[in-house]
Amino acid sequence: MKAGISTRQLEIIEAAAKILTQSGVSGLTIKNLAKEMQFAESAIYRHFTSKEEIIVSMLNYLAENMDERLSNLTDSPDSEEKFKALFNEQFRYFKKNPHFVVAVFADGLMEESNRINEAILKIMAVKIKHLMPLIKEGQQKGIFEDAITPEELIHIVMGAFRLHMYKWRVADFKFDIKRSGDKMLQSILTLIKTK
Repeated sequence: MKAGISTRQLEIIEAAAKILTQSGVSGLTIKNLAKEMQFAESAIYRHFTSKEEIIVSMLNYLAENMDERLSNLTDSPDSEEKFKALFNEQFRYFKKNPHFVVAVFADGLMEESNRINEAILKIMAVKIKHLMPLIKEGQQKGIFEDAITPEELIHIVMGAFRLHMYKWRVADFKFDIKRSGDKMLQSILTLIKTK
């Protein structure tokens, strides 16, 4: 388990993510969480001291999980292939774990606390950590446009990814995120690749 998270804590985090995805922050209460897990509320408190701790633990778990998954991608010498692999891994993960899509949006979470904000920023930093070298490398090799700074390209790319995931969530996860994600990636590459 990541960051000392027990199996039971991970189960609680996953149940919390499902509630957040379905009902937002206001729907995530210890009472609703206990009901979802068919536990007594006191059983939740044996593992976490508060709703905030659950959310922070969930976000930290996702950041560490993403960092590990993206670090283990194959080392292709092709910047475009690495770029595709990074996003395909994210689509694969979210297809398997749609309840964690809430982390992409942080809907209502940012107003909750500074600790939660820091955990959200950590997730963004992990994504940028893996994306920035790919974009810089692609620009240096003349594969990606260099008229736009790597930072601006990251905003464009991450914004497109976020919008795509939002559409999937609004559609109640009904369309194939991998297939539609491939189309989105091709569109982004058409825009950012040199002609």
